[in-house]
Amino acid sequence: MDKSEKQKLVEALKKGSVTVSFTKVNTGELRVMPCTLNPKVLKANGVSVSIEGQNLDNEQIVAWALDKNAWRSFLAETVVSWEVL
Repeated sequence: MDKSEKQKLVEALKKGSVTVSFTKVNTGELRVMPCTLNPKVLKANGVSVSIEGQNLDNEQIVAWALDKNAWRSFLAETVVSWEVL
């Protein structure tokens, strides 16, 4: 995933919910994760902390996993696909 595509993904996460499919580094299995960085969605899920800025030079993307109700991260290079919910 290039920097431009990563920026599009982060912007989509900030606007709402996104399903991201990626390969887990430790197991190699495919993970399909509904996630967000949208402040309204975070607040509705009882999360008082948000991540305002993602360093686009960093390979790691941090997002709130809606299915786990917890912060999760994944590497941009392992993303297979993503779509806005």
